Amino acid sequence: MAAAGVVSGKIIYEQEGVYIHSSCGKTNDQDSLISGILRVLEKDSSSVVEWTQAPKERGHRGSEHLNSYEAEWDMVNTVSFKRKPHTNGDAPSHRNGKSKWSFLFSLTDLKSIKQNKEGMGWSYLVFCLKDDVVLPALHFHQGDSKLLIESLEKYVVLCESPQDKRTLLVNCQNKSLSQSFENLLDEPAYGLIQKIKKDPYTATMIGFSKVTNYIFDSLRGSDPSTHQRPPSEMADFLSDAIPGLKINQQEEPGFEVITRIDLGERPIVQRREPVSLEEWTKNIDSEGRILNVDNMKQMIFRGGLSHALRKQAWKFLLGYFPWDSTKEERTQLQKQKTDEYFRMKLQWKSVSQEQEKRNSRLRDYRSLIEKDVNRTDRTNKFYEGQDNPGLILLHDILMTYCMYDFDLGYVQGMSDLLSPLLYVMENEVDAFWCFASYMDQMHQNFEEQMQGMKTQLIQLSTLLRLLDNGFCSYLESQDSGYLYFCFRWLLIRFKREFSFLDILRLWEVMWTELPCKNFHLLLCCAILESEKQQIMEKHYGFNEILKHINELSMKIDVEDILCKAEAISLQMVKCKELPQAVCEILGLQDSEVTTPDSDVGEDENVVMTPCPTSAFQSNALPTLSASGTRDDSPTQIPVSSDVCRLTPA
Repeated sequence: MAAAGVVSGKIIYEQEGVYIHSSCGKTNDQDSLISGILRVLEKDSSSVVEWTQAPKERGHRGSEHLNSYEAEWDMVNTVSFKRKPHTNGDAPSHRNGKSKWSFLFSLTDLKSIKQNKEGMGWSYLVFCLKDDVVLPALHFHQGDSKLLIESLEKYVVLCESPQDKRTLLVNCQNKSLSQSFENLLDEPAYGLIQKIKKDPYTATMIGFSKVTNYIFDSLRGSDPSTHQRPPSEMADFLSDAIPGLKINQQEEPGFEVITRIDLGERPIVQRREPVSLEEWTKNIDSEGRILNVDNMKQMIFRGGLSHALRKQAWKFLLGYFPWDSTKEERTQLQKQKTDEYFRMKLQWKSVSQEQEKRNSRLRDYRSLIEKDVNRTDRTNKFYEGQDNPGLILLHDILMTYCMYDFDLGYVQGMSDLLSPLLYVMENEVDAFWCFASYMDQMHQNFEEQMQGMKTQLIQLSTLLRLLDNGFCSYLESQDSGYLYFCFRWLLIRFKREFSFLDILRLWEVMWTELPCKNFHLLLCCAILESEKQQIMEKHYGFNEILKHINELSMKIDVEDILCKAEAISLQMVKCKELPQAVCEILGLQDSEVTTPDSDVGEDENVVMTPCPTSAFQSNALPTLSASGTRDDSPTQIPVSSDVCRLTPA
């Protein structure tokens, strides 16, 4: 329960005519119906629910009562309900005797909400707090309780209990992925600094690293002593957030086999100037076909594109236009795609309000899209201001995509992927089809099972372990070995980490799929390698690592990171003893590398060391190779924790 005293804050929800039935409905005596006002309030980084008994002399509808908000807070003190669930004990008296039934609690203490409709027909809710605290039932005589539930869902994740559909559980791990991404992407940057000053742990989790409210609320605690969580608890949080991603929770440390591999010297890489319009034109034949496609992709990978060329070249890079198509074929394709686009757009445009009332999925998609569009890249001149044409196009394209892929529909974060495309194309139809092609690549990131995110985190762990085993071990010792802080990087391809113009350069380089489709994982490795020294020398723990990674946003040099990532790739490709899992990630054929001998018994360059308990445990789920396919190969990384781990002496 919240501390007693005067509390002020922003009113998120307010409802009069919310009654407590003190006699449990056994009599119609009006004295048994206690009128009050229910509020949800937000102050700083916390939120509370408060029910205040209405002063009898004013009546529950008095306007004077509405204007006495601050005064009423003076009357509200903490009430400790000691009753156990399902008992009918007397309610405690208020300390000052003025408000016997008034109560106030923080949403961090909320465990579940029981809801029902019976008796006289109005709905009622019962708040169940942690430690078996049950508050009096609140009966909504003058309105539905649905608005309250919607207000609470801004702060906690609610879902139906499998045992009782009338009960909403807090922090349910099966909440839809849309809610997860909303929590991940919602926090405005301008408020983060102040929140970090007041509560570094909580603010860091809100601002960057939370994947679901389940993780956030489980980690957050008012007592600073609770902020350091044991590895086993951290493992529970992550495995609940990402279905199928299991963390080793053995009490005894396990072992895994890692042989010492000399990657050799890392080459120095230099970038070239962006491909110019003149260079592009020289590589087009008389019918409009692109000549020497491989060479063109190499040039784009090495230097990106001049901005004047992006509108043409991105259509090829994203697969909207085939590389071998003629100009006439592309013109016909655009006409066909234009017709197809507007047919799909007409589908949702022609849905009447009455139809939409009976289509909850379409309503939900529209609501999420409208919310996201209003906050996507609003500092960019292309999207700033009210009634901006760019915002209207963003909205229409995303709504049309729901018709194109209704199974996926819209998930928060997808607007981040569309925004740069529309900015470059300056055309609704072209932007849509480029976006649809991009989503073909990113689809698994946004699916409810999050298979794409799970696979990428495992692959990234594999690469980082090969590059720097010591750094990986340090991260594991700080409960960060699962690289959770990279989640946003992977989810929306660094969209929130680089400036808008730098993202244009970064994405077009990645779209070449050179040197491999997983080049974005090498970019992650390059960034982490650049930050390794500071993280280790300053002995950053779990909280500090999250905060540090968050503060990298808009501070990373895109050209420097591209050079480092390419150099890492070249260094690995030259190595003749890459593990099979790494070969799969890099797209190398078995014939191009030599897998190290699995018999390491006679190797003088290895020692046995315990595997930290936060290492990935691959045998806890259907075995996946680093590329995400089923693979029972003993060379898989990460491997089962019940074998010996051999590391360089």
